[in-house]
Amino acid sequence: QVQLVESGGGLVQAGGSLRLSCAASGRTFSSYAMGWFRQAPGKEREFVAAISWTGITTYYADSMKGRFSISRDNAKNTVYLQMNSLKPEDTAVYYCARDGVVGGSWYPKTGVAGYDYWGQGTQVTVSS
Repeated sequence: QVQLVESGGGLVQAGGSLRLSCAASGRTFSSYAMGWFRQAPGKEREFVAAISWTGITTYYADSMKGRFSISRDNAKNTVYLQMNSLKPEDTAVYYCARDGVVGGSWYPKTGVAGYDYWGQGTQVTVSS
């Protein structure tokens, strides 16, 4: 059983920054790509960013490019999401998730169906 635990959320003013962390249990963390999603009240869960299992390749939703950065430390079984220049519309619960496929040629998955394990989420609130 894989457990993902997010942390680092909170309240920040517009223009500020936050760094989210997602700690994973298990010995196979480095074999899987990871992703971040977010869900605002009344909206569907949306893709934010993804990172390959090596950490070399990353992919972002268009609205996050240049502001958000995903990274990982396989020695610590942790994936990060650095969020800069935050806007009120970034307010949401942020989730990390594990890509459901191991091995092969990786391609970023932007749909929730592409991920098999999810964390409980961490709230990010950006005030104007």
